[in-house]
Amino acid sequence: MMNDFSFIAVSVENQIGWIELNRPKVLNAINRPMVSEIVSAMEAFDRDDEVRVIVLSGRGRAFAAGADINEMADAGTVDMELINQFAEWDKISLIKKPVIGAVHGFALGGGFELALSCDMLFAAEGTEFGFPEVNIGVMPGAGGTQRLTKLMGKTKALEWLWTGERMPAKEALHYGVINRIIAPELLMEETMKFARKLAAKPPLSLRLIKEAANKAVDYPLHEGMQFERKNFYLLFSSEDQKEGMKAFIEKRNPKFKGK
Repeated sequence: MMNDFSFIAVSVENQIGWIELNRPKVLNAINRPMVSEIVSAMEAFDRDDEVRVIVLSGRGRAFAAGADINEMADAGTVDMELINQFAEWDKISLIKKPVIGAVHGFALGGGFELALSCDMLFAAEGTEFGFPEVNIGVMPGAGGTQRLTKLMGKTKALEWLWTGERMPAKEALHYGVINRIIAPELLMEETMKFARKLAAKPPLSLRLIKEAANKAVDYPLHEGMQFERKNFYLLFSSEDQKEGMKAFIEKRNPKFKGK
């Protein structure tokens, strides 16, 4: 798997699967083949027992400068419907393992949508986010209007979606769009440190917590709590639950196997 990609670079170290957008000459502009490669790599990591956390970043001066406009400029409505390009994007939301985005420079348009597809986001100081689609007569189409609005609330999200202006990292942090701002030279180190912290946790717990938290965004409270409860009960079938509780009682560090 490791060498089959043209638009991304991938590696595995310390149970972390790392995906790096690798079109630095065009500021990692996202085209359809790149999305397919990102999805393929994520799905492979999701199936790989050696990988517990996935990290996504961009090579060069920026995370991603948006979608490749040349791909779409001459398309018609029926073309877009038949290409169905966002069906690939939708697969990212099916990944069960934690996905952490490490973003620097800027994440614009499709690059911002890709960042918002991650479970958590760490951003270098000075990073800018934005949806400039309105300036070229379109709008976000891979979840931008939905994810940003769920995170920021409608009034604030509309300000950025309507103006197409760039959102500074501090604003993104204030509204919970990103988790933390990190000095640029420490971005990958701090992201990997956090990823390793997660990799030491019981994988099934992480998986079912992610699933339940995602439901909380969309479900009414009662339905969400019923879903949470079933996942809570489900973990009592795992070896890791037995090991975790036994280790707690015996006052020792647990050894989690993801089973």
